[in-house]
Amino acid sequence: MLRMTHLALAVAFGAGTTAAAGAAAAVGDDVAQDPQASAVIKNAEGQHVGTLTIADADGGMAEITVKGEGLPAGYHGLHLHEKGVCDPAATDPATGSPFASAGSHFDLNGHDHGEHSGDLPDLLVNADGTGSATAVTDRFEIGQLFDSDGTAVIIHVLADNQSNIPDRYTDPTGEKGPDADTLKTGDSGGRLACGVLTQPEP
Repeated sequence: MLRMTHLALAVAFGAGTTAAAGAAAAVGDDVAQDPQASAVIKNAEGQHVGTLTIADADGGMAEITVKGEGLPAGYHGLHLHEKGVCDPAATDPATGSPFASAGSHFDLNGHDHGEHSGDLPDLLVNADGTGSATAVTDRFEIGQLFDSDGTAVIIHVLADNQSNIPDRYTDPTGEKGPDADTLKTGDSGGRLACGVLTQPEP
């Protein structure tokens, strides 16, 4: 899940563009440099469905750009995950979807839920299967993505609810609040596609 308070972002969908600003600087004030990380995103059948690049931006920000093709139309949750392993045969027992090998959401702060460092705005895919988005974030530095087990990007089947918790949810005690599913993935459901982040050759 993702709250917008610490993320400055500009999201481009097909021919239209929307923008939202948080506590970070406005996107227009950030100038991305050459990409310092990238991923080729593939579905469980091994088909290329997108790319992701991450570049340094001014003010210690990281600029993330994702481009998709051949994807189902609609909104899809987009998250960085804690392990750079995209094994389509590794099935998530909770959803039955592939790429459980990528682990949970990437997070530097040890959150069990909520504002993970790797939570990103949803990707809106057009009727022709294409979509693109760009976000600028201060939640991590690029070097932090390349720890001992790396990092992956996951495109999910459904939209992330972006911390919008409907009243119908109840927590395990019966009180109003997020249930187990939304705490885990923000209601974004199964994993549709996965890409391992790599760095350019020196």
